[in-house]
Amino acid sequence: MHNCNILVVEDEDAIRAMLIMVLEQANFTPVAAADTQEAQKALNEAIPDLILLDWMLPGISGVEWARRLKKEPMYRDIPIILLTARGEEEDKVRGLEIGADDYMTKPFSPKELVARIRAVLRRSGKLQGVSTIVLGDLVLDTEQHRLSIGDQQLEVSPTEYRLMQFFMTHPDKVYSRTQLLDQVWGRSVYIEERTIDVHIRRLRKILSEYNREELVQTVRGFGYRFSLIE
Repeated sequence: MHNCNILVVEDEDAIRAMLIMVLEQANFTPVAAADTQEAQKALNEAIPDLILLDWMLPGISGVEWARRLKKEPMYRDIPIILLTARGEEEDKVRGLEIGADDYMTKPFSPKELVARIRAVLRRSGKLQGVSTIVLGDLVLDTEQHRLSIGDQQLEVSPTEYRLMQFFMTHPDKVYSRTQLLDQVWGRSVYIEERTIDVHIRRLRKILSEYNREELVQTVRGFGYRFSLIE
């Protein structure tokens, strides 16, 4: 299994030490920080596969730092799990609204924490060794480069496959045409933004044969979103 790097941002020494131990036992590579300032330094040195972030921190709070990260193109795709002593529904909603991928209320069991981390890493496509990405009844096999709905294999071009792979590992987020060009085609390739629209149309046509064209949604004035939620 891919040895994922996890940035742990927690100001309480005992909890931080416990988290480090749990992550090491689960074969992750933890990097520890006591506040968001230390965490930012660690981030400047290396981008982690996931951030485990305490909600209440001295100085800039965890939730405020997460909000800032999600606005930075360089950091916005890092999955974040918020750790908090608050169990109120509004706080959970607030945490998820700023872009956190999951939320855990203290105290929690180490087993559940590891399971949640693996689930978030799998969803974001960071766990290597996981060769299939599943979203609803869509299955993307990254080893065979196949896309299927149920047991029906879809005929997609290599570009459409890459586009679907990006969409399926980044669901429910809106991406501009420029961002999609960078992520799917790479920055070194010069392609007109309209090319994206052509590929999106083709993808929708293929999906429409299975009544799934609504998965690829146009967000007026901005770009596209891939979502199971209409």
